[in-house]
Amino acid sequence: MKLDGIDKKILKMLMENSRRPILEIAKNIGISGAAIHQRLRKLESKNLIIGSSIIVNTKVLGYTTMAFIGIFLDKATNNKIVVNQLKEIPEILECHYTTGDWSVLAKLICKDNEDLMEILTKKIQTIQGVSRTETYISLEQQINRQISL
Repeated sequence: MKLDGIDKKILKMLMENSRRPILEIAKNIGISGAAIHQRLRKLESKNLIIGSSIIVNTKVLGYTTMAFIGIFLDKATNNKIVVNQLKEIPEILECHYTTGDWSVLAKLICKDNEDLMEILTKKIQTIQGVSRTETYISLEQQINRQISL
């Protein structure tokens, strides 16, 4: 999809703050609010914009440990079955089908290391088809961004 300069400006402003008022964007760019609204609808219809979101500070809620779990499957054909069960674990934020040693890489957030151990041993490692796991604890997220336009 081709984006013109105005589309890029709109997207950059919304990526900085998705709750920014349309009229503020319009004033900043120098076109009408109706034109901004029309462009946003076009970008949504092309699936370039897939909604907007609020980011919750998980640390305020008591979730202090972020981890990445490499999941080894006993058979690759168990992928769908395992992933369907991983979907039931609310602490899992992302799940990726990968190349390399693991079949699945999961990102999860936990209250602490004890909570992580509980999730690993009682929820993930007990899933039929999971042969073993490797866990990496994130000490600090140093980059968090979207693609630049």
